[in-house]
Amino acid sequence: MSVLGRRGIHYFQKLNSANIPSALIEKGQNRVIEASLTLIRERAKLKGELVRALGGAVASASLLGVPLGHNSSFLQGPAFAPPRIREAIWCGSTNPTTEEGKELTDPRVLTDVGDVPVQEIRDCGVDDERLMKVVSESVKLVMEEDPLRPLVLGGDHSISYPVIRAVSEKLGGQVDILHLDAHPDNYDAYEGNYFSHASSFARIMEGGYARRLLQVGIRSISQEGRDQCKRFGVELYEMRTFSRDREYLENLKLGEGVKGVYVSIDVDSLDPAFAPGVSHIEPGGLSFRDVMNIVQNLKGDIVGADVVEFNPQRDTVDGMTAMVAAKLVRELTAKIAK
Repeated sequence: MSVLGRRGIHYFQKLNSANIPSALIEKGQNRVIEASLTLIRERAKLKGELVRALGGAVASASLLGVPLGHNSSFLQGPAFAPPRIREAIWCGSTNPTTEEGKELTDPRVLTDVGDVPVQEIRDCGVDDERLMKVVSESVKLVMEEDPLRPLVLGGDHSISYPVIRAVSEKLGGQVDILHLDAHPDNYDAYEGNYFSHASSFARIMEGGYARRLLQVGIRSISQEGRDQCKRFGVELYEMRTFSRDREYLENLKLGEGVKGVYVSIDVDSLDPAFAPGVSHIEPGGLSFRDVMNIVQNLKGDIVGADVVEFNPQRDTVDGMTAMVAAKLVRELTAKIAK
C-alpha cells in the first residue's frame, strides 16, 4: 500500500477512535464526493460547449483519469499513470498527429476533463463500492456532454468495471467489448477482493453489460479463468494460437445490434520487449503493431475505451512504456473521434 493510502486509512481510524459520530463522517464523505463530481461535471460542460461551438464533430474523445491502484494484487504503481501518460502525449518528441492524420490539438478530436480524485475520496474512508459508483457517475457526466466519449486513463484494471457499467447504463443497453490483455481478469473474487483488478470482467459479465467479450493476447490463465470464460461465453484468443487467429482479429466487425463497442487495453497485453513498465511482466505477448492492426482495422462505433495497468514505477529506457501508453491513447482517440 502506498504511503498516501496508509495515511488516509490511519486518519479515518483516528476519527473512529475519537468517537466522531458516524453521521458526521458520512456527511463529510458526501461533501467530498459531491465536490469531486462537481469538478468533473463543470470541466465536461466546458469542454462539451467548446466542441459544440466549433461544430462538425459527431464523436470526440475526452480523457478522464482514474488514478486507482489499490485493487492490484501485486504492485500499486498504476495509480501514478494518468499524469505520466498525459505528459507523454504532449511531450513534444513527436508531433500531435495520429497515424491516420487527425490532429490531437483540435478539441473536436481530443479534450481532457482531468482526474477523479481517488486518493482524496479514499482518505475520507469511502469504501470501494461507493468509490466505484463515483467512477461510474464521473463517466456518465462526460457522456452527458454530447459529443464527448470517455477515453479513460488507468489505474489498475478494476476501473473497467465501473466505466463499462456506466457506458452501458447511460446508453441503455449492452456493448461489445474488445479486451486486450495477458490475463482474462475474470476471477470470481481474486484473493477475496470482489473489486480486484483480476475480477473486473467477472463483474462486467455478471452485470449483463456486454453481449460479446473478445479477449485477445491471453497467455496467463488458470483453470478457474478457463471455467469462467466458458461460464460467460467469452471469445478467447490466446497468444499460443495468435498466428492462426491473426487474420480474423485484424478484420473485426463489432457492435451491430448493440449500443456500440468498448475497447479495453491492458498495457501488459504487449510483450514486455515493447512495454516493460507493467506490474505483471508476461513474456510472449503482442507486438505494438499487432495491437495497432487490431485497433485500427476494427469496424464499429467505439463508444468508450480505457488504457490501464501502465506502472511508471517499473518503466525503463527513459519512459518508453509511457510513450507506448500515450501512443495507444492517441490511436484510440483517432478511432473514437469523427
